[in-house]
Amino acid sequence: MTALASHLLPLMAAASLGLLAGALLAEDRLLVPYWRTLPAETFYTLHPTYGPLLYRFFAPLTMAAPPAAVLAAMQVTLQSEGFAPRSLAAIAAAVLACSLVAIYFLYFKAANEAFLRRAVPAADLPAVLARWAAWHRARVIVCVSAFGLSLVTLVA
Repeated sequence: MTALASHLLPLMAAASLGLLAGALLAEDRLLVPYWRTLPAETFYTLHPTYGPLLYRFFAPLTMAAPPAAVLAAMQVTLQSEGFAPRSLAAIAAAVLACSLVAIYFLYFKAANEAFLRRAVPAADLPAVLARWAAWHRARVIVCVSAFGLSLVTLVA
């Protein structure tokens, strides 16, 4: 197999995970702190506009990374003929990438819908946004870790 073909799927996984990690990190460092400073009424006024825009931006990135990582792990494991360090890194990256989708459905889907419905009372909004930020930070760490492992897959 040519060098390019043997690295094509791992390269696609690294690219998709890198794009997602960068986008999540930018959201974490730029948008989340801003949202947490807004009064409840302003937050609830802006959310119906920006929530769907962010969803349309993040959904394709979030849905592309896991399949790319899984396909890369399959290719690398088959090429390695077993569980070599490269294939273990690829498998770990794939598991972490898939966990990003699970995290969305376990927490973010309901939380974001609650914001859209204004279901969180104004007095509770700072604490709920702090919890949202903590979950988001965990998601950033998971994605950056998956990206790092995908890079190890490329160089191992």
